[in-house]
Parts: sequence; C-alpha cells; structure tokens
Amino acid sequence: MFALACLSGGALAKDRLQTESERSGFLRTGRYAEVADLCPRFQAAYPDAVRCIEFGRTPEGRPMLALVASRSGALDPAAAKSRNLPVLLVQGGIHAGEIDGKDAGFLALREVLEGKAAKGALDRQVLVFVPVFNIDGHERFGAWNRPNQRGPEQMGWRTTAQNYNLNRDYVKADTPEMQAMLKLIGDWDPIATIDLHVTDGAKFRHDVSIQVEPLHAGDPALRAAGTVFRDAVLADLRAGGSLPLAVYPSFIDNDDPASGIADSVSPPRFSTGYFWLRNRFGMLVETHSWKDYPTRVRITRNTVVSVLGLVATHGADWLRLEHEADARAAALAGQPVELDFKNGEHVSTIDFLGYAYTRTQSDISGGLVTHYDESKPQVWKLALHDEVLPGLVVAAPRAGYLVPAAHAAWVAARLAVHGIRFSRLETAPGKLDVGVFRASKASFGAQSVEGHQRVALEGSWSVEHRDIGAGALLVPIDQPRARLVMSLLEPQAPDSLAAWGEFNNAFEQKEYMEAYVAEDVAREQLKDPAVKAAFDRRLREDAAFAASPSARLEFFARRHPSWDERFMLYPVVRLESPITTGAAGATGGSGPTHTP
Repeated sequence: MFALACLSGGALAKDRLQTESERSGFLRTGRYAEVADLCPRFQAAYPDAVRCIEFGRTPEGRPMLALVASRSGALDPAAAKSRNLPVLLVQGGIHAGEIDGKDAGFLALREVLEGKAAKGALDRQVLVFVPVFNIDGHERFGAWNRPNQRGPEQMGWRTTAQNYNLNRDYVKADTPEMQAMLKLIGDWDPIATIDLHVTDGAKFRHDVSIQVEPLHAGDPALRAAGTVFRDAVLADLRAGGSLPLAVYPSFIDNDDPASGIADSVSPPRFSTGYFWLRNRFGMLVETHSWKDYPTRVRITRNTVVSVLGLVATHGADWLRLEHEADARAAALAGQPVELDFKNGEHVSTIDFLGYAYTRTQSDISGGLVTHYDESKPQVWKLALHDEVLPGLVVAAPRAGYLVPAAHAAWVAARLAVHGIRFSRLETAPGKLDVGVFRASKASFGAQSVEGHQRVALEGSWSVEHRDIGAGALLVPIDQPRARLVMSLLEPQAPDSLAAWGEFNNAFEQKEYMEAYVAEDVAREQLKDPAVKAAFDRRLREDAAFAASPSARLEFFARRHPSWDERFMLYPVVRLESPITTGAAGATGGSGPTHTP
C-alpha cells in the first residue's frame, strides 16, 4: 500500500472536487478516470487531512484506490492504532451498476472536510473511502446495464471482468479484488464497514433499507450495540425525509408482495454476513432502484454523514466493545457457536408503504405478472417473519483444527488472507485421537455457482485414532477470529471451504470393485452369520436398497480390505487437546489483524 504522488502545487481550488454527477445535476456518473483524478486532488486540496492510496490492482490492471481522511493526523494504520482511533470503511461500487455510493461518498467527504456536515467527526476517527470496489465492472459502461433502475444515464456492470460477483466472495476470497480488500481491512481493522448498494425488485415507496450485524448474530454485547447503531441511522434518515426500512425488502415469493418478508442473517459470502465473524460491524445500505438518481445519491450521502457522526460519538465505546468481543471469541473453546440461521414461527404484520397493484396471467410468459400503479399509494399489510433463530450450532473444538499436509499450502493461503493465525507442524506428531467428519451423503450442486460446484454434506463427527504427518497446519481456536475459523473449516457451515467444493475430491469414489468380483466376495462374506443377518435385515427394512443391485454389492465391498476408508472422509480434523509432540513452526503472530 502506498500513497500516490500529490498534484503539483498543492493549492488546488476546492471547487474542482465536484464529480461529474454533481455537475450534471445527478443525471450522470463519471468513469473510473474521474476517481483516479479526484483521489489525488482531494489529497492536494487537504494535505493535512487526506491521503490517496492504492491498495491493489484489478485483473485488467486498473489501480484500486481509496481515500483516507482524518483531522487527527492519523493517516496510516499504525498511527490510527497507536492513538486508539476508530476506523470507518465506506465501500462503494461492489456492484458497479449500483454506483450511488461513489458519487454520494465524494459529496459527503467534501462536505465533511469543508465543515458543512458532521462537524468535527473526522477529529475523532479515520475514514477509509473506497469509491469503487468493482472497478473493471465499472468500466463495462452502458445505458441499460440496470434496466430496472432509474438513473444514472449510464452505469457499470454487476460483476467483475472475470464474471465474479464480489458480494458473494467475502469468505471464499477467490478474486484479486477481494484479496486486496481483505488486506486493506486487515491493515486498518475498521470497527464498521458500510457497503453501499441499490436494491431492485418491486415498486414501493420506501427509499432505503439498513441492515446491521452483529444484531441477530455474533457476540451478545455487540448485538446490543448493533441495534443502537442501526436504529440511530434509521432515525437520522427519517429526520432527513426518508422512508427507511430495517429489513431487506425482498419478498419471500420474488414477484408477490402478499408473500411477505423474512428478516435473516446473510451467510458470510456477503458483506453483512462476514464482518460479525470478525467481531466488527457490517452495514448493508440499499437505496431503492425505482427512486431517481438524485434522490438515491442524496439518501446515500445522508447515510454516510449519519454514520460518520455516530462513529465520532460512539466510536471509542464501540472500539472497546469490539476488543472485549475479541477476547471472548478467543475463549470460545468447547462452547456452542452459531454458524447459520433460520426463521422461527413468529410472524408480525407490518404497514408497508406500497402502491396499488394487480397480478394477472401473462399471455407472453404464461405466468403471473405484477403491475404497479404509482399514481395510487397504498399501505400493504405484510407478514414479517421476524424471529431469527440459530440453524447450525457446533461446539467449538477445545484446541483447534489440523489440516493435513496434502492440503496445507492452499488452505494456508485462504487463512492468511483473512488474517487467521496458524502454524505448521515441522515434525510428525504421529497417532492422535482426533475428531473426524465422515459424510453419509454428499449432494453436489447441479450447476456452477461462482465457478464452484457446491456440495451439501450430511454426516457427523466422531473420534478416531489417526496418523498425523509433518507439514500439517495447526489452526488454534484461541484467537479473536474463532468464529471465522469455524465458518471456514466446519464442513457443514454454509460458506465453508467444503461447502464451496474445495474438498470435493474427498467425496468422489475413485476405486471400484467390479460386479463379478463383488459377487464372489459377497458369497464368501455371507458365510459369516453376523454379516448374513445384517444383509437380510437390510433387505427387509430398506426397499430402495433391496431394489438396487449396486447398493447390495456395495454392502459387501465396504467390508472388504480394498475399500477406501478415506472415501467420504473430510480431510480436516478437530483437536480437543493441545498437541504435545511435533514441534510447531510458527507462521505468524497472534495479533487480531495479522496476516501470516
């Protein structure tokens, strides 16, 4: 990471900090060249308060730029940490067609620096503003890239040049862009990351939604603070004339408002599902696509200003709460940890500000289609499924996880990008009692998702005495990001490495016994009365088994010495006791933001 050179002179007129959006009356948005121009211009205009930094390069070679702003003099991570200053990360353009955040962020930053908004807020915090995250997608410019969105006249594309959706990449971190972003996050350790979007879907009068985690998930003390954070932003937006929502306005049946809305916790592929695993706040801001661009930019600007003011007021307390949460997370060994969530049975009825609509049979698609009449406002009585309950709950291992040497290199790279602490065993500890997960069923996805074939695993953990070789990774559970460790390494977690198909080879049978050989093996095994009794019982009780020649032969193949005992065995094991043999070669320190 390095600062870009300032423009010569340093006495640049501040009125040259306007965006193309602002000059056009918020009808247009500028190309990425404007960001590359404005970033050093802000630094030149405010040399004591702004730094323009490059934190990565996109696959197409474009610089990933951020503006660091503070009146405290702390314009680098070390200074911010030494002064115990809260850092706020505001991220625009992860979906580059939804570009409100870029133009609103520049506007808010200029007004705050000028003292016209959030006065004094930058004295008590550091703002890291990323105008555009998906830069290559931003430059795939077109007038109809978002056909269900009112403005700007042209905009970028949802996905990257490699066709990745960055807001599905936080935990798996496939892309160079996400790896650079996670490095930026690791360097600065922001107390909150604000992810600026534009939702689409139905037509209604609400103009923005705000979701925050921790609120339903994560550390209990942070949940309480997250509720205060969200509610304060909602109050500020109402005071500014908005009609905000505290839930994501996506109907259970996509095109039917009568189906209601469900509150939820997003899995960690999404921004708001990721940061609570690090004991930090994540906020998802979604303006509504059917509002015009000037309205959306104004609301996004108001949100950024509100958050800046709240961080200035509460940031020191939130920083303390987060550090305390880090300590509690490092002591989760043996405790139940929530890794996924579901809705309970409780349903409320809410007043939702919509329009009159009809649902009629289409002679084009043959399905029901919804038509909205924006001249007729209505109040919809909607069902809100507002009870969010734990789904998958797993007891944290008492010591940690071991990743075998065969997978150590690539898993280490994935852990490192998240700043997770691990070490490498230099000598073999030999036979250990470890927790192993054997899958009883692996259901592979029928189509590619983000370039992966996902898999859902059924099975359970048990204790086995297994040989552990040198070169294995030891991932201790006693670290601040223990929840993130479990989200990556627990095979049934929704966005684990296993769920994204990274261990699919373990669930593919590679060796087979020909049927004619299995017939002979079966007849030999049936001489054992216990085997025969088990086979007969299975025939009586399992009709599907009885009707399947291959399943019947597999019954005997599994009992033969040639059966692959590693088939359906998840390679990563759990440790309930510390390793006392085999020296561990440390890969890095234990600080909460360390990247090994």
